[in-house]
Amino acid sequence: MVYDYEWFKSAVFQLTRIDLNAYKELQMKRRIDTLIARRGIDGYSAYVQVLKTDLARFEEFVNYLTINVSEFYRDPGQWQLMEQKIIPELVTKFGKNLKIWSAACSTGDEPYSLVMALSRYIPLGMIHVIATDIDKQVIAKAKTGIYSEKSIAAVPADLKKRYFTKIGLSYQISDEIKKRVEFRTHNLLEGNYPKDFHMIVCRNVLIYFTEEAKDTVFRKFYQSLVPGGIFFTGATEQIINHKEIGYERKSSFYYERPGKKKVPL
Repeated sequence: MVYDYEWFKSAVFQLTRIDLNAYKELQMKRRIDTLIARRGIDGYSAYVQVLKTDLARFEEFVNYLTINVSEFYRDPGQWQLMEQKIIPELVTKFGKNLKIWSAACSTGDEPYSLVMALSRYIPLGMIHVIATDIDKQVIAKAKTGIYSEKSIAAVPADLKKRYFTKIGLSYQISDEIKKRVEFRTHNLLEGNYPKDFHMIVCRNVLIYFTEEAKDTVFRKFYQSLVPGGIFFTGATEQIINHKEIGYERKSSFYYERPGKKKVPL
């Protein structure tokens, strides 16, 4: 048998349910080859055996594979638009019991940012954000809620003062924010998507996917939104064929599944 990269992709899928065919191949293969060389392992076959028998190496591989780069209020101008326009419109259309999904949430920066942004219009006790990621390690980190000063640099000053406590050189987010987020594991490239969301946020993740995989994810997100719901994507992830899918573009990175008219509060 030839233990080449094609074989390796199949073996990884059997082990992790992560489909490497959905990622840009040159970039992903380079990352994997670098990790294998760094560990001093001789080839794909030997590395797969390590992944099968060493839980620490297996978790390291999944964490490495899922490229986690995150920060609070990333692209602050887009979050300002959310606070000033998107959230008030959602509250007007649907009331305050909003169903929100932070997909590929990484270390929790994004769902916690969502809770803080929503708190300007909705009592904390009414806020519930579902946050999902394929990587159990980053979900575990998200649940601890401890971040660097750089990670929280873009958080508005009043929210930073209200919801963060300095611990040494790090900052811990308050329990009252953490309680509003429900973390789950979910693979964007496999299986069913949850439904009936008023807003879905998935940013700076799909840039690593092939065009075909991105199209599939965008279509699944569309089906997961209620009519009138909003999808918020990343700065380099505009949906080129949004009209074909059915989205209406509200601004550079906000897309609506049309159909819901405003109702009185």
